[in-house]
Amino acid sequence: MSDDAAVLVIVDGANVVGSVPDGWWRDRHRAAVRLRDALVPYATDGLPGLPGPVELVLVVEGAARGVASVAGVRVDSAPGSGDDLIAELAKAAAPERECVVVTADRGLRQRVEAHGARCVGPRTVRPLPPA
Repeated sequence: MSDDAAVLVIVDGANVVGSVPDGWWRDRHRAAVRLRDALVPYATDGLPGLPGPVELVLVVEGAARGVASVAGVRVDSAPGSGDDLIAELAKAAAPERECVVVTADRGLRQRVEAHGARCVGPRTVRPLPPA
């Protein structure tokens, strides 16, 4: 989706993948693919409290680089720090459009909020599995 009017939702892939201890550290690339695929419905349905459609961007870094985009989810591989790319994307979106960043990283939250982005936690897109 490339509708500039849609809310831009940027997902901190490393932070969201790392929020659930499901063995992601054994294969970071595969974990990022699983997250990307789980995000697809949010592109049309939106997030809790944020109706769709939204433009979804999953930012990956390190061993997760190279994950391909799919319909509904654009994947951006950070050449360095994923946080730096997320901050750049949030800054580029402001003030023309609403931007929501999905992360629990406090430092990143401060950086993107300084550009007018709103932040939500990883459970917004990745609920904990049932116990």
